[in-house]
Amino acid sequence: MPQTEIVVSDAPLAQDARKRLSLCVLDDEPALVEVTTEILGRAGFNVTGTGDPSEALEGVRSGRFHAVLSDIQMPKLDGFGFLQKALQANPRVCVMLVTGHYSVDSAVEAIKRGAYDYLCKPLEYPRLIATLDELTGTLQRRSQISEFEEKILTTVEFDGIVGKSPAMLEAFDLVRKVSRHYSNVLISGPTGSGKELFAHALHKMSPVAKEKLAICNCSALVDTLLESQLFGHMRGAFTGAFDTRPGLFEYANNGTVFLDEIAETSPQMQAKLLRVIQNREIQRVGSPEVKKVNVRVIAATNRDLRTEVAAGRFREDLFYRLNTIEIRVPGLLDRSEDIPLLVKYFLKKWSAEYEANFQGLTRKAELALMQYHWPGNIRELENVISSAAITASGDFIDATDLPPHIQNSEKRAAVEAEVWRPLPLEELNRIHVERVLEMCKGNQVKAAEILGIGRTSLYRYLKKAATRLPANIANITG
Repeated sequence: MPQTEIVVSDAPLAQDARKRLSLCVLDDEPALVEVTTEILGRAGFNVTGTGDPSEALEGVRSGRFHAVLSDIQMPKLDGFGFLQKALQANPRVCVMLVTGHYSVDSAVEAIKRGAYDYLCKPLEYPRLIATLDELTGTLQRRSQISEFEEKILTTVEFDGIVGKSPAMLEAFDLVRKVSRHYSNVLISGPTGSGKELFAHALHKMSPVAKEKLAICNCSALVDTLLESQLFGHMRGAFTGAFDTRPGLFEYANNGTVFLDEIAETSPQMQAKLLRVIQNREIQRVGSPEVKKVNVRVIAATNRDLRTEVAAGRFREDLFYRLNTIEIRVPGLLDRSEDIPLLVKYFLKKWSAEYEANFQGLTRKAELALMQYHWPGNIRELENVISSAAITASGDFIDATDLPPHIQNSEKRAAVEAEVWRPLPLEELNRIHVERVLEMCKGNQVKAAEILGIGRTSLYRYLKKAATRLPANIANITG
């Protein structure tokens, strides 16, 4: 057999790079496998030859092979079938298909299905080596990018909050400045955007970081229970008050109280909160005694409190007491450049939680996540990754592991754009509420969170709109 002359680079770095590329030559012709492996081996590549597709697939699945040079016409499994199985086993593998019957249509089909290249027999080895050198450079850059992303992840994590978008960097900078001062802070942003994480960061970086941080969700309790929760109560003050208990303001004295969903409080409760902030004193339910407290109040809301004040639903004096400094937390749609970092962060977190070893997401899964509009923001994204980490069976999370509404987001967006028509605002609100309720399968608590309103507000709306809602939705809500 005549020797094929191969130009091998003398550069040590090029030779070293070629050795790091692990390549498999797959063909049912033993002579061709022998020749190709010998030539590529002399060129400096780490190459293995086989005529068994199962052996090649096992190497792909284990990560032993970075690339496979596969013949198309094979008796056990044709090249296109091997390409499909290889990409399912490891979406990062590069498969080059080889054929003795070249056609443009076949080449285009191969590339569409995910092939890295499409070559003809007899092989032009100089061109093949040039392609492999190009692939080596691509894999090196991919490895460098992955390492860089890992470093970025540690540098862009701000006290448990991940982000590198301009809006997030601005918010981080404001937190650093504000945390040094013992002043009240208002955190605004859509539901699920991470407002509580910002409250934790403010407390941890404050002069009273060693003191207690008390957290209260104002929308979760009716007025009487909320008052008891915040200010405490005396034994016998109301039915069920079997003992005397301090409230959160007493518990966190000299520390911080975080009031989540402050806009959901009633006017009566707002008046009591104003007194605490203004006079720094509380009164337990059922007690005539007034106690002095020294707390920093951090309040959060998913509403525009200026609009609420203008509408008479929120006290103006309380607003100005709370709004010494306002930190705006952007929704995920306003910081879409952070999605890849957040996905990497959550995947790492939940892989450790479930003792899995995911290597990443497939391109289809990444594309589906980027095209989705994320009404539930960071909380929804984390839930999606957590769920996918449970259901995924391979080393990579695929689009099929994601919820159906995210898989179909691109198609649905196109359909909605096509059938768009002008509607009255009330009708648009009704349609949106219907869709959110359907998505949440009638769970009103979850629907209220996604809509960015309190449960009581949603209940009032549904009661008012019950006659106009479809029967299936009206039955759910009723």
